[in-house]
Amino acid sequence: MRSNMIIYVRFWLWHAFILLLLTSNFALAQSIIKNLPAFQGDLPFKLETGYVGVGDSEEVQLFYYFVESERSPENDPLLIWLTGGPRCSSFYGLIYEIGPLSFKLTNLTTDPLTLVLNPNSWNKVANIIFLDAPAGTGYSYSTTSHGLISSDTLHSTRICEFLQKWLTTHQKFLANPLYVAGDSYSGKIVPIIAQKIADGIEAGIKPHLNLKGYIVGNPVSNGQQDVNSRIVYAHHLGLISDRIYQSANRNCKGEFVDFDPNNQLCLNSLQVIDECIGRIDKEHILAPFCLASINHNQNSILEMNWESNDDSFLDFSFPMVQMCREDKIRYSVLWQNDINVRKALSIREGTKGQWTKCNKTTPYTFDIASSIEYHRNLSRKSLRVIIYSGDHDMAVPYISTLAWIESMNFTIEEDWRPWFSNDQVAGYSLYYSNNKEYNLTYATIKGGGHTAPEYNPKECFDMISRWLAHTPL
Repeated sequence: MRSNMIIYVRFWLWHAFILLLLTSNFALAQSIIKNLPAFQGDLPFKLETGYVGVGDSEEVQLFYYFVESERSPENDPLLIWLTGGPRCSSFYGLIYEIGPLSFKLTNLTTDPLTLVLNPNSWNKVANIIFLDAPAGTGYSYSTTSHGLISSDTLHSTRICEFLQKWLTTHQKFLANPLYVAGDSYSGKIVPIIAQKIADGIEAGIKPHLNLKGYIVGNPVSNGQQDVNSRIVYAHHLGLISDRIYQSANRNCKGEFVDFDPNNQLCLNSLQVIDECIGRIDKEHILAPFCLASINHNQNSILEMNWESNDDSFLDFSFPMVQMCREDKIRYSVLWQNDINVRKALSIREGTKGQWTKCNKTTPYTFDIASSIEYHRNLSRKSLRVIIYSGDHDMAVPYISTLAWIESMNFTIEEDWRPWFSNDQVAGYSLYYSNNKEYNLTYATIKGGGHTAPEYNPKECFDMISRWLAHTPL
C-alpha cells in the first residue's frame, strides 16, 4: 500500500515538474541579447526579449523587447510602450522613435545594413518594455485562431494581464514608478489600460502595480473628431483658402466625416479640398509625399488610417531621389526578415512568416469610439499625465487633442508658453490640474510630425527627461 502511494506521488510530482518546465518555457520564456546582426560589437545596454502567455489557456503569446535604463535601472521609471496602428509592431518605436538603436540610412546597393546607437534614446532615463500586441503583431502569435481575434477592449485587457505576469517574473521592477505609454492609435488604448490598472489596484489585485501616470503622443482619442479636425487644421496652416474652407463648412454643416452622402454640395467641397491637399503627407506636412501613398490609396484627407502600409516594402531600389517615411521603414523589413536576426532575437521557429511593420489581416473590432471619458475618469486619481503633439502632424492635428483637453475644464496652472531645447523654442506647453494629486502637461513639438520623436528626437528626449524628473519643461 505504502509503495503504491509512493509511486502515485512520484507520478504526479514528475508530471507537475514536466508541466512546470513546459509552462515556464512556453509562457514566460526570456533571453538576454548580447549582440545583434548589423550592429558592431556587443550591445552597450541590456536587451531582453521574450514571450508572455495571456488568455484563458495562454494561447496568446505576446513578444516583447525590454531595454534597461542606462542610468539607474533600480530607481528609474518603468515604461511599457505601445506603437499605434492598431496591430503595428513596437519595433517601430524602438528603432525609429525612442529606443537605443536606429538604422543608418545608407544606399543598400553599395553599403551594408547597419544599426547605430540613438543618442536620444529614452532608455537613458527609463526602463522600457516595447510590446508587440495584439496577437499577430510583430512576433506575437496565437496557438489558436480564436486568439487572433481582438478589439480595443480585449487588447487593453490582455496588455494588463501581460504586465501582471511580466512583473511577477521581474519583481525587482515592481517598486519602480510605472507609466503606460504609446502614440498614434495606441494613444486611445493607453488611458483604457491605465483605467484597468487603477481599478485593479483599488480591488487589491496582486502583484500591486506602482502606476504613477501615463504618456501619450500624437494620440488618437476620438477617431471621428480627429479626422474631422484635419480640414480645420489645413485651413489654419493656409493649405486651403478661407473661401474653400467657409464653403465646405457651410455645405457640410461643419461635419466632414459623418455627412449625408446625398449632400452633393458637401461632396463637391470635399473634392476641392482633396485636390488641394491630397498630395501633402499627412504624417508631416513638410515631408516629401511618397508615391507609395497613392498606390495604397492613402492620399485622401479623410481616410481614417493612422499608419502607413508596407505590403510592397521589399520591392524597392537604390539610389532613391528622396527619402520618404515609407522608405525608412523598409530597412526594418529587410532586417527583421533575416533568419540570423530571428535567431539572435530568440524568435520561436515556425511562429512567424514574413515580418511586417503592421499586420492588418488579423480581425480587430474598434469597439471604443472615444477614450476621452477614460481620461476624465483618470483625472480623479492621483496620476501624472503628459500628452504631446507634433504641430506639423495632419493625421491627428494638435487642435483636436487640445480641444478635448480644454473641454475637461481643468484648472490651468501655467498657461500657453514656450519651452526650450538647446536654447531654441522647441514647442509650447500648458500645465493643468484637477485636484491636488492629478496634473496634466500638454506640449507641442515645433516642427514635429506623426509621431514627434521620429522627426524631433532631441526635443522629445529633453521633454520626457524633464517630465520624468518632475521638473518644468
